[in-house]
Amino acid sequence: MSTSKRNGRQIGGQGQGTAAEIQRLLNAGAHFYHSMSGGKDSLASYALLCDTVPSDRITVVHANLGEVEWDGIIEHIEANISHPLTVVSAVFKDGSPKTFLEMVRRRHQSRPDSPCWPSPKYRTCTSDLKVAPIDKFIKADMKRRGIKLAVNVMGLRAEESESRAGKDPLTLNARFTTKTLGREVYDWLPIHDWPEARVFEAVEAAGMKQHHAYADGNQRLSCQFCIMGCPGDLQNAARQHPELAQQYIDMEQETGFTMFASGSLAEKLVTAPAGPQQRELF
Repeated sequence: MSTSKRNGRQIGGQGQGTAAEIQRLLNAGAHFYHSMSGGKDSLASYALLCDTVPSDRITVVHANLGEVEWDGIIEHIEANISHPLTVVSAVFKDGSPKTFLEMVRRRHQSRPDSPCWPSPKYRTCTSDLKVAPIDKFIKADMKRRGIKLAVNVMGLRAEESESRAGKDPLTLNARFTTKTLGREVYDWLPIHDWPEARVFEAVEAAGMKQHHAYADGNQRLSCQFCIMGCPGDLQNAARQHPELAQQYIDMEQETGFTMFASGSLAEKLVTAPAGPQQRELF
């Protein structure tokens, strides 16, 4: 019944199949690591997780994006969760902080003739700044605590993009799982099939507060200037943090490559009207 996948093995489809498998993992003593961004989807998936899994078997981890992260994110997360928050950050091989803009700069320096910005297809910002440090923490924490079976929980939804729609709600994680160490880890997307309205309803029902960026008109909450952001999100970030917008624009000029395939951030900010926009990718 399993299907070969790039990032692991499918473990049943939506609904009862996934629920039964999660129950099996619970019965087997699995520990659940929740990747928390602070956005509406991660809050909703955390609320569902707390209703499903014993509290002492949940660990919450956040990848700090530094200067490009929305202000007050860590405080916002801590105010909405009942677990201690583990905060991790990416670093370069030399031990220095791996920030988004410095990552772009170094990629340009190493390959000046190649595009150095992430893209919707090659989201190195996600893999390097979020996935990698969280993976490192989970592996170290499992080893330290002697955990052999775990579930990596993320608030990704099919409605967000074609790429995410193609994901399975539960898969065996090939990055973590190793017979040599006796370690078995699954990726679980508990709200994968939820529409956006249900997400907001779940957050409100749990008594959680949304980050102010949503009230200001944002569709998403990730990097302030995200390659997946709609025009309104970019405009909102530029209004609130013009100095950071200028750093992005300066980096485009320094590298000779634009942040978006269809133009520069400066062009997007000029053409994007203020206020909420329809969700669309550049």
